[in-house]
Amino acid sequence: MSRVLLIVGGGIAAYKACELIRQMRKQGITVRCVLTEAGAQFVTPMTLAALSEAPVHTSLWDLKDEAEMGHIQLSREADLVVVAPATADLLAKMAHGLASDLATTLLLATDKRVLAAPAMNVRMWLHPATQRNVATLRADGVSVMPPDEGAMACGEYGPGRLPEPEAILAAIQDMLGRA
Repeated sequence: MSRVLLIVGGGIAAYKACELIRQMRKQGITVRCVLTEAGAQFVTPMTLAALSEAPVHTSLWDLKDEAEMGHIQLSREADLVVVAPATADLLAKMAHGLASDLATTLLLATDKRVLAAPAMNVRMWLHPATQRNVATLRADGVSVMPPDEGAMACGEYGPGRLPEPEAILAAIQDMLGRA
């Protein structure tokens, strides 16, 4: 059975992570979730725990988990690390090797393949800094999906929408060799 560590970043698209978890579980994929502080503004740990049927990790400072070096263990137990939604902020932290919270620390500590599914405002996606960060991540071996194009929650239109859960699942299956 394949194991995915799903990092849920902030942004309105975080709600789509719930459907992604459901679809992965239907395919027999074990899912462990890390919810960023920003992600928790949009979905709750309880929702992710119920859908994944596993505890949700939210803090680098959890005494029980970190006494056992939980961030290292989480990054080693997975076959694949998926970041969805991958916000502009999260992509920038990943590209620059920052480790300021549980999500970014385990991304820096992982020796597994990483798939990022971006979601942000069209102007943020097209900004030269974001494009540099994506190029850096791809050069470092991170698979960064192109975002979908369409209407956004902010009322603008263009590339930046989180790819649909079915498309993310297809990329996950491909990376796991289960396509």
